[in-house]
Amino acid sequence: VTVVEKLALPIQATTNNGAPAGVVVLSQPITKQEVRNLFNLWNDALKTGDPATVAKRYGKDGVLLPTLSDIPRNDFEGIKDYFVGFLKKHPTGKILEGEIFIGNNWAQDAGIYEFTFDDGSKVKARYSFVYAFEDGKWMISHHHSSLMPQETVRPVKVTEEEVRSFFGLWNDALKTGDPQKVADR
Repeated sequence: VTVVEKLALPIQATTNNGAPAGVVVLSQPITKQEVRNLFNLWNDALKTGDPATVAKRYGKDGVLLPTLSDIPRNDFEGIKDYFVGFLKKHPTGKILEGEIFIGNNWAQDAGIYEFTFDDGSKVKARYSFVYAFEDGKWMISHHHSSLMPQETVRPVKVTEEEVRSFFGLWNDALKTGDPQKVADR
């Protein structure tokens, strides 16, 4: 096995800095702060209340695996359709914690964010955004968001009186002999 550490090129095949001639560097530099600011641009798009404005933040082949829908969205119309319903809640997002990784013309931001809605309710979710440099702009190529498991079922304190009441309802359903009424309780 032969290992070549350096490749010698004729002088006319190199530039004055030693790089091979005719090679175009396509990597678009971006900092971690700039990646985080891409989330802010998306969040600002949410604040417009316009689903098309939000959907325009996604690339040509962008994919959205949304928080509040089981339907993957993989085109402009599908992404826009998801935000029609979501924006009715007037969400404002905030990253609580996240890790950013940067590659050649891509960047990933993944962690936990929280949405606050007009009615004062809040929901935490896990997120990942993968951004790609496309047609001179950083676009969302992949966005996955899922509710935190602790957020999907929130325990509610039940009094002893309420437990007895529920038992009474269930017992009354049993007395009917109707399996559906029992199942409904």
